[in-house]
Amino acid sequence: MTIPLTSSLVAQTVAIDDPRQLLPFADQTSPLLWVRKGHGLVGLGEALRLEFSGPDRFASAAAAWREVCASADVTDEVRRPGTGLVAFGTFAFDDESSATSVLIVPRTIIGRYADASFITRVRLSGDIDDIEPQSTGYGPEYRIQLVPGEQSRDGYVSAAEQAITRIQAGELSKVVLARDLTGHLPAEADRRRVLHDLALGYPDCWTYAVDGFIGSSPETLVRVDRGAVSARVLAGTISRGLDADADRDQALALATSRKDQDEHRFAVRSVLSALREHSPELRSGEAPFTLKLPNLWHLATDIEGRLSDGSSSLDLMDGLHPTAAVAGTPTRDAVALIRELEPFDRGRYAGPVGWVDASGDGEWAVALRCAQIAPDGDITAYAGCGIVADSDPTSELLETKMKFRPIVEAFA
Repeated sequence: MTIPLTSSLVAQTVAIDDPRQLLPFADQTSPLLWVRKGHGLVGLGEALRLEFSGPDRFASAAAAWREVCASADVTDEVRRPGTGLVAFGTFAFDDESSATSVLIVPRTIIGRYADASFITRVRLSGDIDDIEPQSTGYGPEYRIQLVPGEQSRDGYVSAAEQAITRIQAGELSKVVLARDLTGHLPAEADRRRVLHDLALGYPDCWTYAVDGFIGSSPETLVRVDRGAVSARVLAGTISRGLDADADRDQALALATSRKDQDEHRFAVRSVLSALREHSPELRSGEAPFTLKLPNLWHLATDIEGRLSDGSSSLDLMDGLHPTAAVAGTPTRDAVALIRELEPFDRGRYAGPVGWVDASGDGEWAVALRCAQIAPDGDITAYAGCGIVADSDPTSELLETKMKFRPIVEAFA
């Protein structure tokens, strides 16, 4: 479903002096943010909101966005990905989810990159009002405790045991199972505090906020930049060591783990399969590398290529989502088992989150290390693990605890 335009959009981008920081410009209660290492985009207000649902949500979003951009009047003095007309987006994981998938065009966007800073103002034709951005200090501190939600710890172990039995019986090769934590945010709480802690603690991740959905993801689903396409696949995880020697041992254990290598191989294969029809000559490493984050190690593979068919980043998501890294293998069987074993709707967890511009360029992450904040302040956070034939249910439960750490500590 889309909300129709009654008039076209007018967007103007001009260069500005370096604003130094983006987050202080964000709205306290409804931030729009996409940032890594201090660079990215922050949005204010809503010039346009497009909503989608169901199995056609990606194709519908791509078609609607092309229609919006075709009728827009855009003046862009900076001319780089992320300038001109831009929409922030977040999409539901499951075709059957009750969660709405959205594209939001802000009224004002401030962008900051290593080589350029800019401001984009967007309005409906005939409208003269602008939102002038202001950098403001953060509101009072607060601490929120997150507790088990619909899936208890014991329930998660039981679900993992059932999944392993089904995998060993040959029904599928891998499934990713998640559990949830819940809490409540006071109405006056400045949500930028959580985002600040995530961005500061995990600078190599994409810290994002779209429509109450916030988090910090290390996994790039897809990036399109002037015809170049890239992705970073993460699957396989182990905790960091307590000292330098133990940390090296942990990284080596992950790199030589058959279970984690198998899990990673499924994920890489699914991304290569989805992208190959759009980019016949893809490049990826022969073996995954170990990616170090503040709280854990991941197995990672970077994939790169050039688009041969002019697809936008939104077009590519239709084939990419869900990858084996967040669903399993085969995809259809894994999603069916997720619906059976998880006692909740994932909402936007493990779906795409990011932005797209009028040329189709964009950056989209897999929505991990995340939480949805409802309008009434209710918080639901999610974390999951890949289950394969030789997984240990208790170890998988402990892995979810590691993956919850960024969002739990940001609220605490």
